[in-house]
Amino acid sequence: MRVLTLAPALLLLAAAGCAPTPGVDRYASELQRLADDCSARGGILVPTGQQSGRPQNDNVCRITGGASRLTSGG
Repeated sequence: MRVLTLAPALLLLAAAGCAPTPGVDRYASELQRLADDCSARGGILVPTGQQSGRPQNDNVCRITGGASRLTSGG
């Protein structure tokens, strides 16, 4: 019977071990750095559809303006 009273405490300890710890969110900070670099190049960061946990693999910089091979005709 004593085992049944310890079970909730053990479950609580196990769940606490899996809880996220406060601190720096590395994914978000790396994603922000990539977005800033992309923006400085005249682009916008867009998702690739992957979910690897690495922002440099999960997003690409799409250049929205800038140089073109086409001329304006003048």
